[in-house]
Amino acid sequence: MALSSHPTELPFGGAREVRAMEQKIEALTPDDLAGVEKQRVWVRDHYHEAARNRYDTVEGKLRLLDTIIGSKWIESSETWKLQSLGITFGDALAQELGLIWIAVEDEHGRDPALRDQGTSIVIFPMTTLSKRIERGETVDVCALFGAACESVARLRSELKGR
Repeated sequence: MALSSHPTELPFGGAREVRAMEQKIEALTPDDLAGVEKQRVWVRDHYHEAARNRYDTVEGKLRLLDTIIGSKWIESSETWKLQSLGITFGDALAQELGLIWIAVEDEHGRDPALRDQGTSIVIFPMTTLSKRIERGETVDVCALFGAACESVARLRSELKGR
């Protein structure tokens, strides 16, 4: 399916169909992969070593995010750490929905994102949590995750109808 020229924002604020002319989409480079892995490890290592296997499940990822956010272990000014939470949120979405990590480059820079294979749906989870926390909003990780999954399912359905 061709990329749409009309972006579709999702209610959870983290996905859209990408504009083919304005954004370059490609596989993550080794540098991209190293950066994402560093952020993933930073979050995962909040689990004690004996419990790190909990990160392997969607529930374990979401529970860890909820604990870190709810306990206020990160200040709203700690952007890298907040965006690391977004990588873990993205890992949970990828695991649940069968998405793949990609890189999207545009006039604002290059960011890791998730793509729904076979569609033009691209999700930007890295800032999904950080933007809300920086604005001082209360973040319900499980509700946000559910909304994201529902939005992707709705978009998938709409794209099939085209």
